[in-house]
Amino acid sequence: MEKWTPKHEAPEPLEGPVVATVTGGTILWFVLFVVQVPFYGWFDDRGHAWWIWVCLAGAGLGLIGIWFVRGRDAAIKRAAARAAEESAPDTAHP
Repeated sequence: MEKWTPKHEAPEPLEGPVVATVTGGTILWFVLFVVQVPFYGWFDDRGHAWWIWVCLAGAGLGLIGIWFVRGRDAAIKRAAARAAEESAPDTAHP
């Protein structure tokens, strides 16, 4: 069996409004949970009560995701500020 080697480099990851996207997804999961709770009996009678708990799990994991992406975003901004500070010419000493 041959070892596979890539023929070209992988592209840079796309950056976008990650915090807003994860927050929106978390809100959506929570709204789906709240909308389905009144119908718990209907879901349970048909063996689909797990749908409700999946929505709650999605909201809970989304909260962890929000915490993670906010920290990641802050770290990226700190690194960019540090790089800009280091590359700026020193104008304090004539």
